[in-house]
Amino acid sequence: MSPEISIVIPVYNEEAGLPLLFARLYPALDALQRSYEVIFVDDGSRDRSIELLRETVEQHPTNARAMILAHNVGQHLAILAAFERARGTYVITLDADLQNPPEEIGAVVRALDEGADYVGTIRTIREDVWWRRTASRWVNRVRERTTKIRITDQGCMLRGYDRRIVEAVNHCGEVTPFVPALAYTFARRPVEIPVKHAERAAGESKYSMFQLMRLNFDLMTGYSLLPLQIFSVSGILIAFLSLLFVVYLAVRRLLVGPEAAGVFTLFGIAFFLLGCVLFGLGIVGEYVGRIFEQVRSRPRYVVAEFLGDQRSVPRGDRAATRVAP
Repeated sequence: MSPEISIVIPVYNEEAGLPLLFARLYPALDALQRSYEVIFVDDGSRDRSIELLRETVEQHPTNARAMILAHNVGQHLAILAAFERARGTYVITLDADLQNPPEEIGAVVRALDEGADYVGTIRTIREDVWWRRTASRWVNRVRERTTKIRITDQGCMLRGYDRRIVEAVNHCGEVTPFVPALAYTFARRPVEIPVKHAERAAGESKYSMFQLMRLNFDLMTGYSLLPLQIFSVSGILIAFLSLLFVVYLAVRRLLVGPEAAGVFTLFGIAFFLLGCVLFGLGIVGEYVGRIFEQVRSRPRYVVAEFLGDQRSVPRGDRAATRVAP
């Protein structure tokens, strides 16, 4: 019999925080008085995370399962690996660092019970460092202006999905997906609710500034053609202005004669246009790179070991799997 709720938790080098997570997660889920399963996905950890996951699966054989990926593929592909095996009517994602308290899962379940098919969350009082809060606000503004995705707090991974949304996401073969945005595009009744936020229980954040920038590029190029369209319109405008400038220089040469002055201005204009061209090539390269990754059709992840209940099997052929004996 399928559980009512599936909890998906990606894990990457969380040895220090996992015991605290286990101590709070299972009581919080038991308090819901609903049938549930927890799917941990180890994303290539190099510490003792796998050993701790093995222990919790042995201690909770009816509720806990774990997938051990062969190498690090990133948080969102790890989540998709669990989505393809989750059996619950509701699927809820949660980070392993306890910044989103497990006790807040009940609020997400209530929103799903009330008819929402996608539940996003907004951290009411963020405990992150200032530069992460600033970067998050900037990323949100850029995304909202370049895509149709309306997610107030994209960095909060405590989210809930109805089974229909999960099935739709599973049918997508994107190589670099951002799960909340992908699910949002399929949602008919998306809602957002406020949740509490806490400092990381242990360890360090796995998202650097560069990774946040990389995430935003994936969002812009994966869900919108606006960057290409903006560059195309800018190219037309710059070409038109350049034509006017050439006409102006030609008329000035006829009226005033040859001049040595203004050479550095022309150099400045040329360098500006060259910068625009390079920027545009970078944007085109983002789209071409995504196409290149897609057409290779390589497995998005490889499961090295599967711990716990083996009744749920992979769907499709986008993953290579070895089930532990």
